Amino acid sequence: MIKKIILLTLAVTFMIMLTACAQNDYSDLDEFVRNAGVGLQGRVEPLPEVNHYKSFVYGAFELSNPFAPHKNDQVQTALDGIQPDLSRRKEVLESYPLESLAMVGTLQQKDMIYALIKSPEGTLYRVKTGNYMGQNFGRISHISESEVKLQEIVQEGVNEWVERTSALMLKN
Repeated sequence: MIKKIILLTLAVTFMIMLTACAQNDYSDLDEFVRNAGVGLQGRVEPLPEVNHYKSFVYGAFELSNPFAPHKNDQVQTALDGIQPDLSRRKEVLESYPLESLAMVGTLQQKDMIYALIKSPEGTLYRVKTGNYMGQNFGRISHISESEVKLQEIVQEGVNEWVERTSALMLKN
């Protein structure tokens, strides 16, 4: 009999639970779904107007090239016959860029002034007017106590050479 009472109690409890689940009160959810789309009408901006292609004829072929180095009045060109002597035997200091060499002093013997030039390896060289140094065919034109002036010949075009003046200042 106790088993029947327990079984009856379980059956009644189960029926109450089923009726609770069967209750269909989703009115708040139905209202949310109805109102969710209100006021959400999308608006797409119109596409921008496409500009039509306007052709352009380039007529500046006769103008000078803005990327080519300008020639100074002091620079002489190959039209004047400037060209390096490629058959001449190169001197030791011509194997270094001029920027890597340093003038460290001068030396005077009799009436001749020599410049003391230090290579990147630390070797000291004695040069005089007429010697060559640097990789641009630089020939020493003048030596003073504070600088060495050179006349370099630099290639500017295929067969065009220009002469420019460079200086190597005394390093303190």
